[in-house]
Amino acid sequence: MSAAALDLRPANKWLYAAIALLLAVSVTVQMVRDRGWAPFVPPNPTLWLNSGPLAGRLALGFRNLVADVYWMRAVVYYGGKRRASAETPATPADFAQLYPLLDLVTSLDPNFRVAYRFGAIFLTEAYPSGPGRPDLAIALLQRGVEHDPARWEYMEDIGFVYYWWLKDYHQAAAWFTRAGKQPGAPAWLAPLAATTLAQGGDRGSSRFLWTQLLQTTDVEWLRRNARIRLQQLDAMDTIEELNHRAERFIARERRPPRDWREFGIAEGLRGIPLDPAGTPYQLDGSSGRVGLARESALWPLPSEDSTALPKS
Repeated sequence: MSAAALDLRPANKWLYAAIALLLAVSVTVQMVRDRGWAPFVPPNPTLWLNSGPLAGRLALGFRNLVADVYWMRAVVYYGGKRRASAETPATPADFAQLYPLLDLVTSLDPNFRVAYRFGAIFLTEAYPSGPGRPDLAIALLQRGVEHDPARWEYMEDIGFVYYWWLKDYHQAAAWFTRAGKQPGAPAWLAPLAATTLAQGGDRGSSRFLWTQLLQTTDVEWLRRNARIRLQQLDAMDTIEELNHRAERFIARERRPPRDWREFGIAEGLRGIPLDPAGTPYQLDGSSGRVGLARESALWPLPSEDSTALPKS
């Protein structure tokens, strides 16, 4: 066998040149990385796309599927921010991307009813544990009404936002009236408008409002939210009663109670009072005022300064 036949090395010199070039490039890239190069991080990693029409074109006929993906991102984003706010209460969470995510979801799928209704609940959650943006919740629900003018649930939800968070009982009554006129709307919506105008802000009317929602909706998430609101109303009643007792103690002793033990013995309480979520109420030893503890799942109560918008 000849020497030429035994030489199995490639004869293509360009192949060797290409390999050498690739090795040189890889070494150079590694050197740059080792000197502190950082990969590009987009300014908004949560929201890949911020244009509904653009996202619709890129979806290539899979708009509903893409909407589902962004809805899941919105839920995870909201839950993560809530958890971060609970873990570090001194540093309120920034929910700035929640509405753009919900806007994108409903732009991709205008019939995504869950996104409108649950998204509105997310947006109204009181600041700083939530966005504290009832205005954006109304804007989101109004978009739903524009796409589905007969959907009375959206109108009912808008009425709830005006009633519970903005204390605008005239607007609440107007939306309850509009909702009650839609096909299939429950019969209790029409008289609710009159009750709202006559007794707006009264805890009895608020309790009726949330009880009706609890008993008529088949969406478990909304039922859970209604239960929480009813528990908040119960807590507000209890706090009011405890503060009356505290005032009586102060008038009698000419000083506030030092702690729950002293207060309980004087007022015949059976142990430290617990709110409906199972957390002890907070007693301020300097003023004698009773309030809801920040650790409670019911905090903040709507009667406190919890409806204020976050600072921009």
